[in-house]
Amino acid sequence: MSATQMERDAVVGSRVRWRSVAVPSEHGGWGLTLEPVLLGLLIGPSLGGLALGVAAFTAFLLRTPAKLIAVDVRRGRWLDRTHLARRVVIAETVVLAVAVAVAVVLAGWSWLVPVVIAGPLVAVEFWFDIRSRGRRLIPELCGAIGISAVAASIVIAAGQGGGLAAGLWLVLAARAVGAIPFVRVQIVRLRRGRGALWQSDLSQAVSVAVAAGAVVADQRTLLGALGIALLAAAQFVWVRREPLPAKQIGLRQMGMGLALVVVTAVGVLW
Repeated sequence: MSATQMERDAVVGSRVRWRSVAVPSEHGGWGLTLEPVLLGLLIGPSLGGLALGVAAFTAFLLRTPAKLIAVDVRRGRWLDRTHLARRVVIAETVVLAVAVAVAVVLAGWSWLVPVVIAGPLVAVEFWFDIRSRGRRLIPELCGAIGISAVAASIVIAAGQGGGLAAGLWLVLAARAVGAIPFVRVQIVRLRRGRGALWQSDLSQAVSVAVAAGAVVADQRTLLGALGIALLAAAQFVWVRREPLPAKQIGLRQMGMGLALVVVTAVGVLW
């Protein structure tokens, strides 16, 4: 092997190590983080809200190296990846702290209420993460519902009322409650040829009930709640059809999530 080839292999290997430490592997997590940030900024645009969006996205990235460190410490080991993860955690923690500080300066402290309420949900997800059980249903739901609180924080930072903030959070929580079990059932069907359809069906019913709670909190979320009902009906039908490849399922879910954000924003603003 030539020296040039060895250098290229070393560069590729370095990139792979950085990616495994710094880039979240949960493809659905990108959309579930983007949706509340986008919804909050569409309805309540502000510089403070933008800072919260940056903080939320940084916290999403920070979870991956923090989880690696916690897992390694729990197992009593300190590897090369642990050193690398520590460097990433330090850098991302600085970015997160700066973003939060900017949000406090521009918008005060009121936006912290949804964050505090969502804190136990995020803690449950991280508890499962450090035990390498983060792909189970409970932590996935807790994480998705917890990050949805960002939409509530952003609209509060823009001076909107608590009712609207709660309504938006519930719409996004309903989206997660319906989507995550549906996707899990589809993945099981892809791997085993069959799955428990009732689990997806039950989640659709619960998602519609949660969306109804959003309308109770603020009637302006009605269009978003109707969007949830439409998604629930679609997923009730799709779960009985031949499952798509995992990548296509993920892309479809991302598209539906962004469509729900737009519909919800239109309903609130118009």
